[in-house]
Amino acid sequence: MKRLFSSMRDGLGFDIALVAFPLGFLLLMSGLPLVYNVVMSFQEVDMFSLGTFSRPFVGLRNYTDLFAQPETYPILLNTLIFVVGSIAGQFLIGFGLALFFWVNFPGASWLRGLFLVSWVMPGLVVGAIWGWILSGDFGVLNFILRETGLIDANIFWRSDPDYSLYAVILANIWLGTSFNMILLSVGLSGIPGDLYEAAELDGANAWQRFWTITLPTMRSTIGAIVALGLIFTLQQFDLFAAITSGGPNNASNVTQYWAWELSFRQYDFGKGATVSVVMIVFVMIAALVYVRSTRHEVRG
Repeated sequence: MKRLFSSMRDGLGFDIALVAFPLGFLLLMSGLPLVYNVVMSFQEVDMFSLGTFSRPFVGLRNYTDLFAQPETYPILLNTLIFVVGSIAGQFLIGFGLALFFWVNFPGASWLRGLFLVSWVMPGLVVGAIWGWILSGDFGVLNFILRETGLIDANIFWRSDPDYSLYAVILANIWLGTSFNMILLSVGLSGIPGDLYEAAELDGANAWQRFWTITLPTMRSTIGAIVALGLIFTLQQFDLFAAITSGGPNNASNVTQYWAWELSFRQYDFGKGATVSVVMIVFVMIAALVYVRSTRHEVRG
């Protein structure tokens, strides 16, 4: 004990304590549930065996059964469409808004702050709002599309299998655009202005300056945003619960909502854990991309 206090005084023990505390917290709050979930994916777990660790070991049966189900591949395809559509929409609109506010006209700061309202709102509240907007009978979106002549009849966004997934993508783009805009605005503010002045003196037009200066200098920021967007999009659950509940007939179902359905509606916890493990693999790939994209910034 005396040596412990002595090490705390000379700084070495204090450094170890600073590292050990967050590492222990990470292992306890993230590591153990992750390992427990992976173990469950190799077991047969139902309501009666959920409270015990001694469950039947089934090997890879949960995985083979999962990929043998007819709805698995359509749901994986829905997840891919949801992720790509959401990230592309959030990034393109967010980048456009960041460039727009980069001009720094009068009132730009408070107007940019208004966009943060969507980001701070809970997902279930956003889902409820978009549920009203997308309503087939009295929704605002149908009213605007009818008045502009884009559609002749109402679209039942939430119950039509051809539109239900895109309805959730639309809501998720609105939810995540402000996050992209803020991070991209920070990246734009870090670009030295003399680079643009030198390019203008050399006769470069706006598109050439954007393509040769803006995009290359923001490469690490864009990589981090795409990686974080992938992680956040794969975690999105509230919008599906509030808008479509994965329906109709799994037309808007994605892996994160399906894992919850298998576990807490069908009480097949083993198979729900198996879907979660598949998602963990994708999230780990996104995390690796994020670490690689920020490595250059950490090294300075």
